[in-house]
Amino acid sequence: MSKVVKTKKEKKSEYFDRMVECINNYSKIIVVGADNVRSSQFARVRKSLRGRATIMMGKNTFIRKIISSVLEEHPEYESFLPYVRGNVGFVFTNDNLTEIRDIILTHKVPAPARTGAIAQCDVFIPAGNTGMGPERTAMFQLLGIPTKINRGQVEILSEIHLVKKDTKVDASQADLMQKMNIKPFSYCLSINQIFEDGSVYPASVLDITDDAVVAKFMQGVRQVASLSLAIDFPTVASIPHSFVNGYKNVLAIAVETDISFKYADKVKDMLANPEAYASAAPAAAAGGAAAAAAPVEEEEEEEEEEMGDGGGLFDDDDDW
Repeated sequence: MSKVVKTKKEKKSEYFDRMVECINNYSKIIVVGADNVRSSQFARVRKSLRGRATIMMGKNTFIRKIISSVLEEHPEYESFLPYVRGNVGFVFTNDNLTEIRDIILTHKVPAPARTGAIAQCDVFIPAGNTGMGPERTAMFQLLGIPTKINRGQVEILSEIHLVKKDTKVDASQADLMQKMNIKPFSYCLSINQIFEDGSVYPASVLDITDDAVVAKFMQGVRQVASLSLAIDFPTVASIPHSFVNGYKNVLAIAVETDISFKYADKVKDMLANPEAYASAAPAAAAGGAAAAAAPVEEEEEEEEEEMGDGGGLFDDDDDW
């Protein structure tokens, strides 16, 4: 039974339908660079993502045409069009983007340096015996590498910085690394951009954790509170601090006067009878500084709770 050969038009029609189906069914896309990625390596990536993501590769002009045809139904894809350029592919998914990214990057394989390739990192040739015969001396001389003949083999006298990062590898450098079986680079699908719910952002955003977001937010809240207190302008961030500071002032006034309320009386008693609270000293000595700070923290929490109960501290005199 002969195999049915599809025409070019049929193949394009099938590809069009698959791409539209992906656009309709998935809300997230990872734009991946496919430079220097071999077909076998690509097949392994596709297999590892089976059931979690769909990878689409194709001609950029045709992909842009498909996306343009669905803009009326999916206008958010207009922001995605500028990134359909170069040797790229598209990973459609509804799964966790960080997990999908990590799966893709696990399929990184070492590779020899090719002529004209941009160096991913600095490449150093170690000192020592190369295992090559004297007939290779000219190649080392061409690259300016000091050598000597030791027991019939070429020996490099000192470590050499052969290739600098982000520079092109020339033919002589590539030939030397190949003969010395040095594979300094590694290739995989690179994560270029992320498209999610109509927004496009760089892949580095995936490295931001929830804890980092919370920490940045709290840092901003502290800055707003500090600025508000400095210029005496109340904000949601500064009001709790203003109340606490005011309450401390009330306690200070109460201690120096005959004003009496629950926590003021407690503070007065502590000042008048410090020996009655000396029992906390052994616990502080045994538990260190953290144990010593615990009673103070408890007292501060109680003070703030009293303030929050609306105890009428400021009802009689607005100047307080």
